[in-house]
Amino acid sequence: MTSMIALPRLSRPLSAACQRQRLSTRSSLLRPTTTTTTTRLFSSTPHFTMAQEYKLKGITSLNLQPGEKHEVEVEGLDAKVLLLNAAGKTQAIGPRCTHYGAPLAKGVLGHNGKLTCPWHGACFNTTTGDIENAPALDALPVFKATERDGAVYITGDAETIKAGHRKPEIKCKVAGAPLSDRVVVVGGGSGALGTVEGLRELGFAGPITVVTNEGYLPIDRPKLSKTLMTDLNKLQWRDADWFKTGDIDFVQDAVVGVDFGGKTVKTKSGQHYPYSRLVLATGGTPKLLPLQGFQVLGNIFTLRNVHDAKNIKEAMGEKKGNKIVIIGSSFIGMEIAACTSDGNDVAIIGMEKEPLERVLGERVGAIVRKNIESKGVKFYMSAGVDKAEPSTADPSKVGSVHLKDGTKLDADMVILGVGVSPATEYLKENSVVRLEDDGSLKVDESFSVVGLKDVYAIGDIASYPYHGPGGDGKYVRIEHYNVAQNAGRTVANHIVHPNLEPEFFTPVFWSALGAQLRYCGNSNHGWDDLVLQGEPDQGKWVAYYTKGETVVAMASMGKDPAMAQCAQMMQLNKMPSKSQLKDGLDILSLGPPQ
Repeated sequence: MTSMIALPRLSRPLSAACQRQRLSTRSSLLRPTTTTTTTRLFSSTPHFTMAQEYKLKGITSLNLQPGEKHEVEVEGLDAKVLLLNAAGKTQAIGPRCTHYGAPLAKGVLGHNGKLTCPWHGACFNTTTGDIENAPALDALPVFKATERDGAVYITGDAETIKAGHRKPEIKCKVAGAPLSDRVVVVGGGSGALGTVEGLRELGFAGPITVVTNEGYLPIDRPKLSKTLMTDLNKLQWRDADWFKTGDIDFVQDAVVGVDFGGKTVKTKSGQHYPYSRLVLATGGTPKLLPLQGFQVLGNIFTLRNVHDAKNIKEAMGEKKGNKIVIIGSSFIGMEIAACTSDGNDVAIIGMEKEPLERVLGERVGAIVRKNIESKGVKFYMSAGVDKAEPSTADPSKVGSVHLKDGTKLDADMVILGVGVSPATEYLKENSVVRLEDDGSLKVDESFSVVGLKDVYAIGDIASYPYHGPGGDGKYVRIEHYNVAQNAGRTVANHIVHPNLEPEFFTPVFWSALGAQLRYCGNSNHGWDDLVLQGEPDQGKWVAYYTKGETVVAMASMGKDPAMAQCAQMMQLNKMPSKSQLKDGLDILSLGPPQ
């Protein structure tokens, strides 16, 4: 989703070094034909390219209405662009989302020029091509469009047009920058990535240090539970050279304490890192079961990081027929069941009547359950776990899980998906900071920790005031990848532009549950009715979660771009009422959000 936060132009000066680097590498895509420009696309090495005009196939006019967009071929190049009305101006941009390559022609373009991906909520400013919402990291190139003699031409260089995306300008050397302007980020996940890239994109020229105990650079974490991917070359969003280009220092260590008065972070290895601003982004710690056998037996796993995924895959081995018991009918548990079900005997144990009932409700949970059951997964719902017993072949490992009703499930391995707790153990004995009952930190709209100066908290550890539909500013903790990254960008924006008010962004997440589920909004504060449209038996439906007449959240399968439309309308506070939806109103019939 990131951001429904429009990041403003710089209002504070860059260091001289950063200014020179930005000027020498800033791409100029809107220059006249045959103008020589200096462009940096995928490396920090400037190179010269020649911008020229290219004709768009089959397009004769620039007369596009608000929200109108067309993916068109560029003659003379094996490439396409997206021609659109960008908040009143017709121009062209890269045609594919820079996250997973979704066709943006099938996304939602609002009157304000914001374009939301139909799949995972990434949003772009079509006037500049810049990122508005996570999970996209690369921006889109923008090309001037000209109508002449019954044809339309775009101006740009061939390499940029064919690439269809541009990496952010983060190149910077902090040598000579005041050490008093130092940012330390604790944690190396999605929130940390949004923070550091946001800072450099906005021109922050001070030292940035990221302290993480994960053992690798920021990864595409959702792929762990959706595919059990372990290849860091495919998981890591950026390589080490990328962060070196931005003079962003990664330290692989665990933080054990923070001296808020002295503005210093202490690590397990005994190092101390001073900061002028501190961003806490330590994520969540998977919960364990305090039951017989679960604390001592092997082959009982949680899944949070790459090391966990490797351990699970190693236990599975190359053979099929593994007896896998998953405890918890959460999104993590359901996704793991879906991706391990091929050739294995998989069972899910859940306390609810239907999986995901707390978030999606009983009716939608039943739809999702049917999807997963079609893969051969067995469900044991409304069940309580009693104990785990050892294997007779190897007493050091789990051999079975016993339910409170006496049911025995043979198990070669057990995977726990029973939720996470805020990873704030390093703050529990700190007398300066107050943790909430769930272990989280209360923050304001800028994600500044309440009661602490120059300290921010984002992601799974942050309880923040929610101003979306039905939120009324009540505090909420949302464990979504997109929310963490958006929060990181909000923090970067606040550090660079402390006087600007942060904008609300719609929480978005997605899940692989036999089919792709899309979700936006927030139902943590409760809902009292559900409006279900479509054909659930055909895998095409939209569910609206309402509180009174207000739609607080929605979920869908097979109905793209309904989620993208709702995400924009929630941000604009323009969602239709429950009564309108009950009467059969199709959200996509409302046209471009405005």
